[in-house]
Order: sequence, then C-alpha cells, then structure tokens
Amino acid sequence: MNTYNPYMSLPGITTEEMAVLHQATNDLTDAQKQSFYMIYSSKRRSPQDILIFTLLGFVLVAGIQRFMVGQVMMGLLYIFTGGFCLIGTIVDLVNHQSLANEYNQKMAFESFQIAKMGMYNQQY
Repeated sequence: MNTYNPYMSLPGITTEEMAVLHQATNDLTDAQKQSFYMIYSSKRRSPQDILIFTLLGFVLVAGIQRFMVGQVMMGLLYIFTGGFCLIGTIVDLVNHQSLANEYNQKMAFESFQIAKMGMYNQQY
C-alpha cells in the first residue's frame, strides 16, 4: 500500500484542504493524480503568503492579497481606497485563511478538470 502523501509537502496545508484534495482526486488514475498534483501545486496559494501580503498592505500598497487570489477588481478598489481606509485590510488579516482556502478550492476544481481532460486527450 502506498503511504506517501504528496500533499503533505504543500506549505500551510490544513486538514480541511487535505480532505478536499483527497475527495477531488479519488476517481483519478495514478497518472492523473500526478498531473493534478503538479498543476495544483503551481496554482495554490499558501495562507502564510496571503498573510504576509496582507500585512504589507499596512505599510506599502493595500490590496496585493486580493490580486494574489484572482480578485482584480477588489484589489483595485483596495488600492484606490487605501484598503477601505485600512478596515478591509484588517478584515483580510483576520480572514486570510479563508481567502486562501476559497482560492485553493477553486484551483483544485480547475486542476481536476485539466488533469481529467489532459489524460483523456492523450488516450485518443
């Protein structure tokens, strides 16, 4: 039985994220799982990275964390309003984990679709 779990090497991974990844890859072949892991690990954002960029919003430019999670319009709004007068930045500081989890779940779904399609196209 293969006990190696490649997801443990991802920085800042939570048990919730691990459960989502195992559920997402349950029906994939080993080659598809490897493809999924490579795609997902390149797209994933660590909660610690989100936290660091949120903290930078206090001293440099607010909203960088929103650009990192693909929320471009919200990032621009943060830049032009000073992070909603720092209130939005404080909220993001508290909720950095949920920002990362929401983004990573989207990336897991996208990575699953790519891995599934990539293997299908290689078979035919």
